[in-house]
Amino acid sequence: MLGLLGSAILGGGVAVGGYKLLEPAPSATPQTMAADPQVRYTSEMRSSTYVVPEGLNFVAAAAAVTPAVVHVMTEYAAPAVDNSRMQMDPFLRQFFGDQFEQFHGQRPQGGGQGSGSGVIIAANGYIVTNNHVIDKASKIEVVLDDKRKFEAELVGTDPSTDLAVLKVKADNLPFVKYGNSDDVKVGQWVLAVGNPFNLNSTVTAGIISAKGRNINILRREDNMGIESFIQTDAVVNPGNSGGALVNLNGDLIGINSAIASRSGAFEGYAFAIPSSIASKVVDDLLKYKVVQRALLGVQIQEVDAKLASEKKLNTLNGVYIQGLSKSSAAAEAGLKAGDIITEINGVAVNTSSQLQEQVARFRPGDKIKVTYLRGDKASTVTTTLRNATGTTAVVREEPASATIKYEGATLSPVPAREQNALGIAGGAKISGIKGSSFRETGMGDGFIITRIDKNVVTKPSDVKTYLDEAKNNSNALVEGVYPDGRKAYYPIMGE
Repeated sequence: MLGLLGSAILGGGVAVGGYKLLEPAPSATPQTMAADPQVRYTSEMRSSTYVVPEGLNFVAAAAAVTPAVVHVMTEYAAPAVDNSRMQMDPFLRQFFGDQFEQFHGQRPQGGGQGSGSGVIIAANGYIVTNNHVIDKASKIEVVLDDKRKFEAELVGTDPSTDLAVLKVKADNLPFVKYGNSDDVKVGQWVLAVGNPFNLNSTVTAGIISAKGRNINILRREDNMGIESFIQTDAVVNPGNSGGALVNLNGDLIGINSAIASRSGAFEGYAFAIPSSIASKVVDDLLKYKVVQRALLGVQIQEVDAKLASEKKLNTLNGVYIQGLSKSSAAAEAGLKAGDIITEINGVAVNTSSQLQEQVARFRPGDKIKVTYLRGDKASTVTTTLRNATGTTAVVREEPASATIKYEGATLSPVPAREQNALGIAGGAKISGIKGSSFRETGMGDGFIITRIDKNVVTKPSDVKTYLDEAKNNSNALVEGVYPDGRKAYYPIMGE
């Protein structure tokens, strides 16, 4: 009996003790938590201090570059159009036929906003970005990483490389130094810094996937587009355009410009304009207001197995010369059709884009060394590069773009910002009409002439040239736009 009693007591005690141990504790309230300083309310956190492996320090490069990458905000005007003036008057049709309809293009209606990125390259406010980020913008604002906002002035653009330079009125700004993109190696770590989807100061990492890529996005009628992109797998999305591609030292080696995508978002391929091209274009725009394009004067084709077989070539390296312009730099150097260019200044060139990149960093009048194969014989010659007109002169902003007097009226150049706002390229703004030969046309002061017949007017002197030519004809049709966006055309009858 005593044993049974003892067993019962022991079993009851175990049951009660187990229940007490397993019984859930009452939930703590903010009042009880504040009242009991002995209770720890956060999980135990271990130290996150770490040592970055030497040569793989994303942190230092990101910290150095992020303050110098800006958010570029653009606005696009929606000019009102006087539709009553868009119709061809039957009387005018008698003189001009249907040529007006053939070349008269309307600007798409509707304004809007856009955004991209830019890189501060000088402490006094110069910023490089993509041309497509600010193209035709009526207003450009720049927001710094520290949230300061400035209205930006457009200094110059170069559509052939998709680059533009902006200026803000500020000093002592953080800036990024150029690195040498020639030294970049495939497989090297890089960072892309920008503002994708309006997410300010975003940093992504990747490697250099390839160099000298031509992706055919800068197609131009004059065939002057230059593509020799750095390809990277660092994540780049819409809004990154114009942002920085830097190495782990924080040096600017490229300006992010494009992605290859079917969806419109990043799919693994991004492309940046190398700093070797960007730095030269920026210098030209700052010094001359126009990019100095040096030309070798050759028509080229990349060497592949098919071409080698057709032409019985003994190599697959280099760039094949299909033809060359008379009085060109190549002709002066003694190069001939059928030669294969293998090096420019000792740098191997195996693709058209590599050749373009090497030549694009020079100006007319600069001398370069060209190594080429003629049959099995290799030779190196020195030649002087030329401009598009075949001379070695440095091209400056045309004096003809200055204000001129013509037939009693004043013709002035159109500021770049006004061109962007109106969606025009060039033009000539007329004033002083009442005391001029234009007074009978119905034209008003401030009218911007953009075409005369089918000739595009890019500067004031074009008006004089084309109207003087038209005097020999029976009439001329002047087309243009007013500052408020109204498009109009006026007949000018010949003598």
